Amino acid sequence: MSRLVRPHGGQALRPLLLSGKELAAERERAQTLPQLPVSSRERGDLIMLGIGGFTPLDGFMTHADWKGVCDGYRLANGLFWPIPITLSADSAAASRIAVGADVALVDAEGGEVVATMTVTEKYAIDKAHECSSVFRTTDAAHPGVRMVMQQPEVNLAGPVRVLSDGGFKAKYGALFMTPAETRAEFERLGWSQVAAFQTRNPMHRSHEYLAKVAIETCDGVLVHSLLGALKPGDIPADVRTRAIGKLIEKYFVPEGKGQPRFREMVVEAAVRSAVRAGIRTADLAPGLDAASARAAGLTLVGTREATDAIVERVLDTPVRGPR
Repeated sequence: MSRLVRPHGGQALRPLLLSGKELAAERERAQTLPQLPVSSRERGDLIMLGIGGFTPLDGFMTHADWKGVCDGYRLANGLFWPIPITLSADSAAASRIAVGADVALVDAEGGEVVATMTVTEKYAIDKAHECSSVFRTTDAAHPGVRMVMQQPEVNLAGPVRVLSDGGFKAKYGALFMTPAETRAEFERLGWSQVAAFQTRNPMHRSHEYLAKVAIETCDGVLVHSLLGALKPGDIPADVRTRAIGKLIEKYFVPEGKGQPRFREMVVEAAVRSAVRAGIRTADLAPGLDAASARAAGLTLVGTREATDAIVERVLDTPVRGPR
C-alpha cells in the first residue's frame, strides 16, 4: 500500500490529456468544431489540466467556483483552491457559443488545437475583486492584475479534453514529469516524505543550503524548475536546468536523496501547495516574495503575502506581528 498522501481532493489523479486512439479521434473531431483562441496563460492551464496538475478540476471554473475561490480560497464544494482557473472570450465570440456546445480551443500564438471543451456556463466577473483577492492589489503595475484586467469580458466554464502537452515532453524528455510519473518515481525510491523546491532561476547558495537541510530531514527533495513562459529577462530554461544538474552531480547526495526532477508549472505561488498534493510533496516553503507585487519590482504589498494568505485563509489563523 502506498505511503504517499492522496492527490489534492483525496481521490485519484485526474489527468485530462487523451492518448492513443481516443486522442486521434478527438483531434479529428476538433477540426469540425467552432474554434476559440486561448491566451498563453490559458494554454498553460490546459497543460496543467492535461497532466493532472490541477486535480481534481475537470476544466475551467464555473461562476460558483470562481466566486468561492475569490471570496475564500475554496471551490463551491469547499475544497481549497486559491487562484481562479478560467477561460475568457470577448462578447462577440461568446454570443456565438451556445451553452451545451462543444468548441475547439486553439493556441492564439502557435495555432495548435490544444483541447476541446463543452461549454456549460457563460458569466461575467468582477475583475477588481479577483485581483484584490488573489494579488492583494488592484494596481495595474502588477503584472497579474494587468493580465486579469486585460482579459476578455466573458468567462466560459466547462469540462475539457486536452490534446497536447505543449511540446514539453518532446523538448525536455525525462526532465518533464507528470504528477503520476513523479509519484511513481517516489515509490521506486522509497520516498514518503518529500520536500519541494521551486524556482525560475538557478539555485542560489541559500537555496543549496535549504535543500541540504531538507535532505537531512526528508527522504528526498524535488527540485521543481519552471520551464514555461516566464518574466522578461529570466535566464533561459536550458541554462537553469544545466546549472541545477551540476549541483546534483557535484554537490547533492546522489540517488535516493536530492535527485532532481523538473516539470512545467505556470501558476502563482499559493496554488502550488494544492498542486503539490498531486505530485506528492509533503512540505513547501514559498519564498518571501512569492506571488507578491514586490517580486515584480514593486512595493505594493508585503513580502509575506503568499505565506500569510495560506495561513489566514486555509488554517483560519490570523497573522499577527510586524512584517
